[in-house]
Amino acid sequence: MKRALVAVLGAVSIAGCAGLQTSDTRSAEHALRTAGFQALSADTPAKLAQLRSLAPRTLVRRTQAGQTRYVYADPAICHCLYVGGDYEYQQLRRQEHAAEEKFFAIEDSGDSADFGLWEIGPR
Repeated sequence: MKRALVAVLGAVSIAGCAGLQTSDTRSAEHALRTAGFQALSADTPAKLAQLRSLAPRTLVRRTQAGQTRYVYADPAICHCLYVGGDYEYQQLRRQEHAAEEKFFAIEDSGDSADFGLWEIGPR
């Protein structure tokens, strides 16, 4: 009984991690497309083999024919390679910066709430 419970919990845990990984990958790929990266399909066995040889779900800088290219391999979900240059990379960084600013937006509420319970003071 205990072994079965441990096996079920392990399977659920692994499935949960895979779900999170899929969600993270989709978010990253959406950001790449929005920044202008091109998705190139691994539509031949040779391309698929090369795609699988690259670091998955990692943005990597490569130099090819004297030009800098940024590549992101997704061998699991879209079976494609996202490719962009310096411009697309800068767009991606601008998007990240804008998202951080939006997430951590600071507002001055103008009220004088008492945060004494939190012992907020100068350091």
